[in-house]
Amino acid sequence: MTAATACARCGTELPGSILSCPACGGLVHSARLRELAASADAFGAAGQLTDARDAWQEALALLPRHSQQHRQIVERVDDLTRRIAADTTSRPRAHKDASHPWWKRGAIGGAAVASLLLGKAKFLTLGILQAKTLFSMLAFAGVYWTAYGWPLAFGLAASIYIHEMGHVSMLRRYGIAADAPLFIPGVGAVVLLKQRITDPVVDARIGLEGPVWGLGAGVAAFLVAAATAKPTWGAIAELTGLINLFNLTPVWQLDGSRGFHALSRTQRIAVVAAIALAFAVTRQRLLLLVGIVALVRAAQTTTAPGDTRTMATFMGLVAALSWLSRHVWN
Repeated sequence: MTAATACARCGTELPGSILSCPACGGLVHSARLRELAASADAFGAAGQLTDARDAWQEALALLPRHSQQHRQIVERVDDLTRRIAADTTSRPRAHKDASHPWWKRGAIGGAAVASLLLGKAKFLTLGILQAKTLFSMLAFAGVYWTAYGWPLAFGLAASIYIHEMGHVSMLRRYGIAADAPLFIPGVGAVVLLKQRITDPVVDARIGLEGPVWGLGAGVAAFLVAAATAKPTWGAIAELTGLINLFNLTPVWQLDGSRGFHALSRTQRIAVVAAIALAFAVTRQRLLLLVGIVALVRAAQTTTAPGDTRTMATFMGLVAALSWLSRHVWN
């Protein structure tokens, strides 16, 4: 879109990047905004919720961030995101095709998994191609290189990157704009959102997708360690498990806290029980911290709607990550 050079309402000369006229307050892209609003309304009326949300999100980029119109459209985008998520989770699952013998179903499943892995491999290259992600990742690895050597340093950086791209993947699934991961040397990495998430279930699923992908990175390192007998790969696997397990602590901005936002009190107690069981089996001492904080959160009054999928994901991550990190800090 060509930037306006003069305000259509008062004729004031405008910089190319400005969104509203400083003289009269008129919106620079008012004509395009009307077109997008009409398109979004038409898509919504036709039940095409994703297209409607895309149109409103395009409109957001043309509005001043602190304007009333921007806030109203953010609310519409959030509402559409909730409706899309509800529609997705309520669809009936297809029944297994019993006409194929088990070995054919296994071959089809294997091909599907291979295709999925290739797709994720392609997706993982998207963030690393951005300069701020690449250079901050190199700086992060450099902090640990001098102390532990480059294989462990870059292995940890890669596992954290995969964790963060798990968040990005789920954000894209819900149509929520976000930047590529930014590494903070000595701390970790973050994904900066470009809009606020108000639905606790959506936020919980986005939050837990990071540890899910992190678990995948840890298991991959574990398999390489088993195949090559290289201790560095084993260390990467176990430290990846420990980092992602720590992220499940339901406090502050950690992923576990986002997961707990969607859980009812009964579901939180069930997660505490799963943490206690995992500690009894693995003796991973980090679970004491996770469990104590989770117990405090479970004792608090909550109005969370409850989400079985989030609870199951949380419990599965606790079990798998405590097993993966069982030789670290126990």
